[in-house]
Amino acid sequence: MAYLLAIIAGVLNMLQSGSNSTLNEKLNAGPVAPALVVYLTGIAAVLVASPFIGRPLSGIMGRVGDVPWWGWIGGAMGAFYVVVTLTEAKAMGAGAFTAITLTAAVITSLLLDHYGLLGFEVRPLTALRILGGVMMVAGVGLVARF
Repeated sequence: MAYLLAIIAGVLNMLQSGSNSTLNEKLNAGPVAPALVVYLTGIAAVLVASPFIGRPLSGIMGRVGDVPWWGWIGGAMGAFYVVVTLTEAKAMGAGAFTAITLTAAVITSLLLDHYGLLGFEVRPLTALRILGGVMMVAGVGLVARF
């Protein structure tokens, strides 16, 4: 099930790029207003889904101190991604945008796993993992180029 959810998340991530850039283009108000729309609709979606996916919020305040600093900045990183999709994705094209963001994601993921950064379990960087990353990047590059 985790792999299916990851596939769906990847598809939605790319669809979000087109959706966000169209929102930005049609509102023609700069990236702030469309970014707010993106996050407000995201909040609404989480609230609607919360009875099915979440846990009760009770006791959360007692666990706030257990969260490392990097646990608090995911929203800011997501906001950066959303603003970039709003301002750059459509002009670059879906293929090029995907190639660049996926290349960066593959390289980053290999490093996160190798060093066990941000709470990921250590998965050493082996020759086969490097080859897999190179093949993924090369494949996406071919899709973007041709």
